[in-house]
Amino acid sequence: MEIPSIKVIAFDADDTLWVNETFFRKAEEDFCELVSAYLPKEEANKLLFEIEMQNLGLYGYGIKPFTLSLIEAAIKITNGNMDIALVETLIERGKKMLQEPVELIDGIEETLEYLSKKYRLVMATKGDLLDQERKLIKSGLEKYFHHIEIVSDKTEKQYQKLVDHLDIDKSEFLMVGNSLKSDILPVLNIGAYAFHIPFHTTWVHEVYNGTIDHPNFKSLTHSKELLHYL
Repeated sequence: MEIPSIKVIAFDADDTLWVNETFFRKAEEDFCELVSAYLPKEEANKLLFEIEMQNLGLYGYGIKPFTLSLIEAAIKITNGNMDIALVETLIERGKKMLQEPVELIDGIEETLEYLSKKYRLVMATKGDLLDQERKLIKSGLEKYFHHIEIVSDKTEKQYQKLVDHLDIDKSEFLMVGNSLKSDILPVLNIGAYAFHIPFHTTWVHEVYNGTIDHPNFKSLTHSKELLHYL
């Protein structure tokens, strides 16, 4: 079944084009181990998440905000008595994350190559501008995209602005991503199409436990399944 009206397909970046969340989960585990002498790991992880949520409106998404939250959490957990070496370790952990190699999601490049011959492709993601640009360049996928959109957050307003900027009708827009909360629901709410391709791990903040029953929604298991509809 093809969707004849689609003219533009937008792809989320992190955990849709390349692996991302895995690095954050590993960093969280390392952090909880580093402060385990002060607080049990489960409690340390809970506190870290609470601090991330408090800082989200101020710092936004990405590795640099995450690193600042790591340092703040460590200060709270140790009551300000931590060794400066711990701060240095956390800063280095953040830098290491920023230099990780870009690992493409299986099959994504072949899918983009095929679709780019029939549609305008857009990368639509949130996060730190410099880091997302770095990953895009290192990924080798930049050549497939007509437009790059990096925003502080994904909302109905932002998606509508993107559709307007692309000079298309909402019925001609399809979003593909791994987050039901950020990539799917806001897009369906403006009347466009949204296809979900889950990643094996999801940040707690992005988890959506509801059921989606919408004619413009599809749930896939692999990017190549897009070719059945496009």
